[in-house]
Amino acid sequence: MCECWIREYENMTCMHNTFGDKFRITIYGGSHEPKLGVVIDGVEAGIPLSASDFAGDIARRRPGAKGTTPRTEADEPEISSGVSDGVTDGTPLCIEFINSNIRPGDYDRFLEVPRPGHVDYVTRPEQYGVDSPRQFPPFTGGGIFSGRMTLALVAAGVVAKKVLLRSLPDVRIHAELIMMGGSPDKSRWRSVLDEAISDGDSLGGVVECGVKGLPVGLGEPYFDSVESLISHAVFSIPGVRGVEFGDGFAASSMRGSEHNDPFGPEGRLMKNGAGGVNGGLTNGNELLFRVAFKPTSTISRPQTTWDFSRRRLVELSAGGRHDVCFALRTPVIVEAMTAVVLCNLI
Repeated sequence: MCECWIREYENMTCMHNTFGDKFRITIYGGSHEPKLGVVIDGVEAGIPLSASDFAGDIARRRPGAKGTTPRTEADEPEISSGVSDGVTDGTPLCIEFINSNIRPGDYDRFLEVPRPGHVDYVTRPEQYGVDSPRQFPPFTGGGIFSGRMTLALVAAGVVAKKVLLRSLPDVRIHAELIMMGGSPDKSRWRSVLDEAISDGDSLGGVVECGVKGLPVGLGEPYFDSVESLISHAVFSIPGVRGVEFGDGFAASSMRGSEHNDPFGPEGRLMKNGAGGVNGGLTNGNELLFRVAFKPTSTISRPQTTWDFSRRRLVELSAGGRHDVCFALRTPVIVEAMTAVVLCNLI
């Protein structure tokens, strides 16, 4: 490594890319770097695991549908440690993916002309001053901030789901897109997408996630409540703008008699306004929450931004290989982070 390169990076910010305690995941790599992956610590020995186990969830995240990125990658996982003779051996798992379809040069212009709504601006070294300890390396394509990194989260989720089933064999996690571009009517989604594509614009969406088969009492009050940990984990997914449980924000307009979940025979709750959580603990109902995703920041429709090199306002048409609605690919990512959280609670 040359001395000048070391000098350039020696003052860069140390970023923390780890989540969890009992079941700990650390992601690494970047969107346009040679590799990305995840290291998972806290996986018990004896769980069958092979590359083929990842295929289903990776396919759900993979682009190809209308409104998703045209970038294609093989996304074939390589398990480089933590598995012996087809089962986990109790040591940290390392799951890695090769990035082959990379174009780092496509993003050079955004170093001086940041995309509105994107991380380009807040990671510019000039924002913090040459002597500031808060410095970031020059990322290409979003680097570790990119949605490409969610592939590592999905891989962690595959393992987490297996771990969960060992302790909670009846647990089931399912997430789906319930709203796109403000419309809950799935029959309109194609036309909504067509309009956004025609306008060179993008769309957001809402994903609903439910977890059935959880016992009463998982979680803690206050800082490690189920809602706190789920929200923390879900907000690690790029583009998330909000999370609500059960009745969510609508509860603020209700009376207590409307929002409260009445008890029925055998002490069972008759509805689920609380979203399966009371006082930070699971209550035996389905854990139910919704996640709001913003529209993709990078769009071809011209937007006003600041050219830092020429010191003037300019119109930027970003273009590129980006999802019109990346929320289409996020349900499996929400499931993954939910599973990771639950592995830290059991």
